[in-house]
Amino acid sequence: MLESLKSPAELQKMRLSELKILASEIRHLILETVSKNGGHLAPSLGTVELTLALYSVFNFGKDKIVWDVGHQAYTHKILTGRRDSFHTIRKFGGLTGFPNRSESPYDFFGVGHSSTSISAALGLLLAEEIQNKNGKVIAVIGDGALTGGEAFEALNHAGQLKKNLIVILNDNEMSIAKNVGALSEYLSEVRLNPQYRRAKRDFENFIKNLPISDIGDKILTAANSVRYGLKSAIVPGTIFEALGFTYLGPIDGHDIHIMQDIFSKIKDLDEPILIHVHTTKGKGYKPAENSPEKFHGVGKFNLDTGEIFKKPAPPTYTEIFSKAIVDIARQNKKIVAITAAMPSGTGLKNFSQEFPDRFFDVGIAEEHAVTLAAGMAAGGLRPVVAIYSTFIQRAYDQILHDVCLQKLPVIFCLDRAGLVGEDGATHHGAFDMAFLRTIPNINILAPKDENELRQMFFAAVKQENPVAIRYPRGSGSGAAVDEIPQNLDWGKAEYVKKIDGAAVSIFAVGSMVSVAQEVAQILNFPVNVINARFIKPLDKNILAAETSKLLVTIEEGTLSGGFGAAVAEFLEDENISTRLLRFGIHDKFVEHGTRAELLKLCGLTAEQIANAILGAKG
Repeated sequence: MLESLKSPAELQKMRLSELKILASEIRHLILETVSKNGGHLAPSLGTVELTLALYSVFNFGKDKIVWDVGHQAYTHKILTGRRDSFHTIRKFGGLTGFPNRSESPYDFFGVGHSSTSISAALGLLLAEEIQNKNGKVIAVIGDGALTGGEAFEALNHAGQLKKNLIVILNDNEMSIAKNVGALSEYLSEVRLNPQYRRAKRDFENFIKNLPISDIGDKILTAANSVRYGLKSAIVPGTIFEALGFTYLGPIDGHDIHIMQDIFSKIKDLDEPILIHVHTTKGKGYKPAENSPEKFHGVGKFNLDTGEIFKKPAPPTYTEIFSKAIVDIARQNKKIVAITAAMPSGTGLKNFSQEFPDRFFDVGIAEEHAVTLAAGMAAGGLRPVVAIYSTFIQRAYDQILHDVCLQKLPVIFCLDRAGLVGEDGATHHGAFDMAFLRTIPNINILAPKDENELRQMFFAAVKQENPVAIRYPRGSGSGAAVDEIPQNLDWGKAEYVKKIDGAAVSIFAVGSMVSVAQEVAQILNFPVNVINARFIKPLDKNILAAETSKLLVTIEEGTLSGGFGAAVAEFLEDENISTRLLRFGIHDKFVEHGTRAELLKLCGLTAEQIANAILGAKG
């Protein structure tokens, strides 16, 4: 059936039995593809029936849908003309892992970060209205994404405007899902019944029009108190109704028939609607159902056994950080750890188990995480905020205003800095050096290997000002890691290779130090290699002392405002005429692919850099 599907509009003519067969075929395709390519498996398996129900009721040639984050949108991609190219998902030059406006006219809004769908959907709805169009707009948001403050800001605004926005709350984890069952479905049916709704309005009008208005108002208030009190006891939607939404659910997100019935009945209601559906992450694949976190974003795996393929490799930077923070927390009781819904991904799971009273997972709320840390630091603690580089962007104002302006000793551990591979443009940590470097009072560090990461972390705890340490995704170089770190000369770069009279000196940041060493081996003349260590403060002494005719900077971050830009500013300010050649990510968003493919795309392989240096040297 999937192979014969030419347009998503055909789903509106399918029988329920056909849709169920189609759901099975889609699951099979997702499993086959993700087992080979990696990807967001468990979330997408959980939304197969939900997506089919939406497409069988709404006309997405006219109506619009916005997927929050996009982790759960694989079925959407398959149904909208990308079935035959689905095998390329997350591969270089292939389909992106998230909805992307440049990829399909059915991707009405590009996503990748959490909690944006309701804001975007409301914007699309207002655009429809202002241009005298009448399409419906639907936002699909997960329970995890609903912890992000932007989602509630949008709910509040949509409820205030009383527009006919439809929000689907895809709940696969929160305790509010306990009310799934016949009672909830019955309540939804009752509240959708036109006679019930008309009777409710007539009753309110009757009370308000009683001769003694004061008594009428009191009766209405009392009646509403009883009604909302009873509703709160059995239906977990009061908060949404307080924000101006009509709440329906929870309903079974794997029952296509029930969802079709509900969606059909709310299509023509002219008010904000929130439909709460309950789904199972990893639905239809037992390993993913049993370990949804493990299969949320997964690499290649054995489809028969669920075993994830892992090549023997040195410890990851995340694992090195994980051990370091536990070790130092045993010595220092003021160390607390904060993350935004990613305790495993950031390496804080072991810390959370050993120090549960000093661990705080705030959910998808990076802004709150940073200001929470600022408050803790102001109260005398030493907070460590562990967040992916791409997600710390969401808390720029809090870093600037709440941490750095007050010069509070918060340590930011920015995992996944640089190019992260198959997740693509929304997830590359390309901008942290540039946007943090503009903020006073903060120090920014990048380790050349896993041993230096441990060294930097121990040194950062001793500082009295904000510190950010950025480090890449994946395995380290295999460097021996000292149990007792050597002292770090704060603010100082180091020579990895120094030759008197070298014509070229390469200053490399973090992951690019090993690349710089390869460049030096390729070139057949003396080259100095310097591990910058510090993006801020810049080691101006070592720069001023360099006598090479050509200075080279290499960074796995944007050139606009990055480390190389800092060096250029210094040379200009000091009127130093040494020629400068900068390598990094140019002023563009980098697509998805393997890290090796993307480094080549950005001109950051050792061979490309060596050839460019040879050309510049003449």
